[in-house]
Amino acid sequence: MSKEKIKSADLEKSLEIIGEVLSSLEKVIIGQKNMIEKIIIAFLVDGHVLLEGVPGLAKTATIRAIAQLSGLDFNRIQFTPDLLPGDILGIEMYNQKTGGFKIKKGPLFSNVILADEINRAPSKVQSALLQAMEEKQITIGETTFALDENYTILATQNPMEQEGTYPLPEAQLDRFLFKVTMDYPTKEEEIQIAKVYAVDKPKTEEIKPLLNKKKIKFLKESVEKIYIDEKLIEYIVNIIDATRYPQNYRLDDTLISFGASPRATLSFIKASKANALLEGSTFVKVDNIKNVAFEILRHRIFRSYEAEAQDITTDNLIEKILFSVHTP
Repeated sequence: MSKEKIKSADLEKSLEIIGEVLSSLEKVIIGQKNMIEKIIIAFLVDGHVLLEGVPGLAKTATIRAIAQLSGLDFNRIQFTPDLLPGDILGIEMYNQKTGGFKIKKGPLFSNVILADEINRAPSKVQSALLQAMEEKQITIGETTFALDENYTILATQNPMEQEGTYPLPEAQLDRFLFKVTMDYPTKEEEIQIAKVYAVDKPKTEEIKPLLNKKKIKFLKESVEKIYIDEKLIEYIVNIIDATRYPQNYRLDDTLISFGASPRATLSFIKASKANALLEGSTFVKVDNIKNVAFEILRHRIFRSYEAEAQDITTDNLIEKILFSVHTP
């Protein structure tokens, strides 16, 4: 964690760059501000995002637009029940002329990966993603390849009650920085969508890159320089602790099967700092922590049968935890 504080000039420059990105996105994406904010935060802290929602909510269009704005390499992978690990990682191919093997790299070798409908592929394919998500490496046969330092997986997921979906393994879920749940647009937003797309028909392929690796590195370094007080770090740890030992915070301990991992604590700190940067602050506030709490914890808290029987959602549990943990 950087001890150097961000300079006002660097903060202004960061906000200018981010403002240009948001302004460009508004030309093709209407509404969905929370999704856009969380994806940008993920880019700034090298995190992965899981987007859950019914079809038609602009998940894919938003990801494609952000990838184009980033100026980085982009690949889209459509996850299906018949997908194999080699289809995304790559394979060793025998060369008859040389009598040896050569490696054909798969679509995971890129900077920005759209894993579309990720929960339609079985567990053996999900397991193939773990090394890339955590270590930024991919092993094919006996050869391990390092991925670029700018590496983000943005996955879309259909609600689990839909036909033909598989639950993602807990180890994989924990590697996502955020899980963002999406709802239908408001009536006002849908009227605007209808008007814009019926008349102008904006195309995401017309978006020009605004970022590059140099600018992205600058933004990441700016996030690292955002100050977070030790009391707020303790507050984050207490929130995580409440997911594991709810009885210590006057909460019902029969509603949670198991809570968040230490990875969630680190994700909380990084995401809170990035949220503070987006708001133009040089330091983290309690509101910055609460602004990312649901997306950080939503996929890391597992409800018990008692909670399911009482129709208590994970978001309900997070609300109770935030209410019960003392705010500094």
